Amino acid sequence: MNQVNQWWKERVFYQIYPRSFQDSNGDGIGDLRGIIRRLDYLKWLGIGAVWLCPIYDSPNADMGYDIRDYEKIMEEFGTMEDFDALLEGLHRRDIKLIMDLVVNHSSDEHKWFIESRKDKTNPYRDYYIWRDGKDGREPNNWASFFAPSAWSYDEQTDQWYLHLFSEKQPDLNWENENMRRDVFHMMNRWFDKGVDGFRMDVISIIAKHPALPDGPGDGYVFTPEYFAFQPKLHEYLREMRQACLDGRECMCVGETSFVNTRNANSVVGDARELDLLFQFDIMDMDGAGSKWDAIPFDLMKFKEIISAWQQAIDWNTLFWGNHDQPRIVSRFGSTESEELRVHSAKMLAVAMYLLRGTPFLYQGEEIGMTNMPFERVEQLRDIESLSLLKEAEKAGRTAWAWNGIRKKGRDNARTPMQWDGTANAGFTAGVPWIEVNPNYPGINVEGAMEDEGSILHLYRKLIALRNASEILKWGDFQLLLPEHPQLFAYQRTYEGKTISIWCNFSTEDVALSKEGLGEILLSEGASQNVLSPYGFIVATDL
Repeated sequence: MNQVNQWWKERVFYQIYPRSFQDSNGDGIGDLRGIIRRLDYLKWLGIGAVWLCPIYDSPNADMGYDIRDYEKIMEEFGTMEDFDALLEGLHRRDIKLIMDLVVNHSSDEHKWFIESRKDKTNPYRDYYIWRDGKDGREPNNWASFFAPSAWSYDEQTDQWYLHLFSEKQPDLNWENENMRRDVFHMMNRWFDKGVDGFRMDVISIIAKHPALPDGPGDGYVFTPEYFAFQPKLHEYLREMRQACLDGRECMCVGETSFVNTRNANSVVGDARELDLLFQFDIMDMDGAGSKWDAIPFDLMKFKEIISAWQQAIDWNTLFWGNHDQPRIVSRFGSTESEELRVHSAKMLAVAMYLLRGTPFLYQGEEIGMTNMPFERVEQLRDIESLSLLKEAEKAGRTAWAWNGIRKKGRDNARTPMQWDGTANAGFTAGVPWIEVNPNYPGINVEGAMEDEGSILHLYRKLIALRNASEILKWGDFQLLLPEHPQLFAYQRTYEGKTISIWCNFSTEDVALSKEGLGEILLSEGASQNVLSPYGFIVATDL
């Protein structure tokens, strides 16, 4: 099969949240030198590419997703020399590196915005979205992701600026040709350093409806119909590909908020505006109206989503979590007992990462890290959770907010990586920037390495199996037993050969007809035609 310039289809990605991965200097904050220390671990695991969350200079209003300087390393993380050493260390081990690209917005401390807010005639004014108010209020009624209003007033020029996230994250104006040119030049300078690609943060919302109309309803209204997948998005992405990506052995994956099976092919596939996209139907399936109203996992719904996306686009991203999501075993598996935690974490990996597409693991999932038992506001660091609590307190809904934060809050994924059973889980010799999960003495890499039956060893076997199998890399997908209430089963078929995957998503034994199964490639909890709770089988067909 000719897969020219598509190395990203054959590799398993590992997402690193640098602040929480490994501290090398005792300041309690993970850093680039810390990551370098752990590269042999990634190689041992079978990882072929790393997605590195933002390491750029930032005031950290949103943990680095508010960038002050796109071409400078955050001091807490190290220096550009440290970055160069990290890139060299990865490439020496044949591991690719993709950086986070955050260009829907910058920090309000970025030099462009500092200039932009000086006066209305400043050359950088139009790098951002400024508007006059209406009747002494905001230009429109849009709500932001993080605050009631998507607008902030600036006294100096008597105008308002748009920020779909925090007021510290003003939205860039992609209508401005000079701004686009500056972004493309910045991207090319990173490519010239040897970076292999970008994960593009909320890239589907960079184009706004030119009229910025009010949304329907009273008060502040969340209006993705006016800022997501707007017609000009495609123009901007095609221009980006031509200016930065064409002719390079690189890839780009978009965080395409509000994507669906109907519009996905407008940016991937034949469109080739993006190589890959992240869709969030699975991430949204356990929320009732709001992400904070957590509802139980629904296997039938999960099957529908997987099947729809496997059919909708040729190549999917495969993931259970990331830095914005809770821990997968707490969310989709079971932490009721140690046995169920181990079994469900393994089964979830098998269910997701043998599908057609590119796996993206998030740090710590390979050892089954769990959500954090947060109890006090002082333990929280995430702007989204803190904003939720603030608004909930006004409405007398504090208990509801805490329930949501413990189940779905982003800080769950951001507690330090659990390396061993020593103080602070081997993450830092200092005071960690966010508390370590207290279960680290029993859940850590060192202990998992020593246990052949651990989640970690299952991940390593799973990655090796996928990497070695043409069927699991390139095969077509077919859902089996769509109506079965407990089993998630599917086939991968390539050049007449088939591998079947059977996963028990329940806490009960499930009878399994194994007729027609050939060689067992991977299994756990399978005996005498029965899959035990969270058991699985991966087998060739006869």
